[in-house]
Amino acid sequence: MKTANIYQDLTYNKNKPLITVLFETNFTKEIRIAMQKGTVMKEHKTSYPIVVEILEGNIDFGVEHETQHLSKGDLIALDSNVPHDLKAEENSIIRLTLTKYDNTNRVEKVAEN
Repeated sequence: MKTANIYQDLTYNKNKPLITVLFETNFTKEIRIAMQKGTVMKEHKTSYPIVVEILEGNIDFGVEHETQHLSKGDLIALDSNVPHDLKAEENSIIRLTLTKYDNTNRVEKVAEN
């Protein structure tokens, strides 16, 4: 059994999204992305499918150059190799589900740029 609290030790950074690995299971990696209003994750793509859930806030989620306005409770699933970007329209908490085979360092590198 694994447990985590998405809100525990939550902080925001005005310069970049903050990435926290909550836990790994036999099939997924669960990640929290804390985005302060105005922060962005530039366009990138993944080698594996992902699921993104907005737990708090509002995100402009660009998918192949079209913007989806996502807010609390919204989920979006993307196949591999789909270009996407994120911009926080307000302080936002995002849950990202990766396949076990994906690399969490990749997410951290995207947040750095």
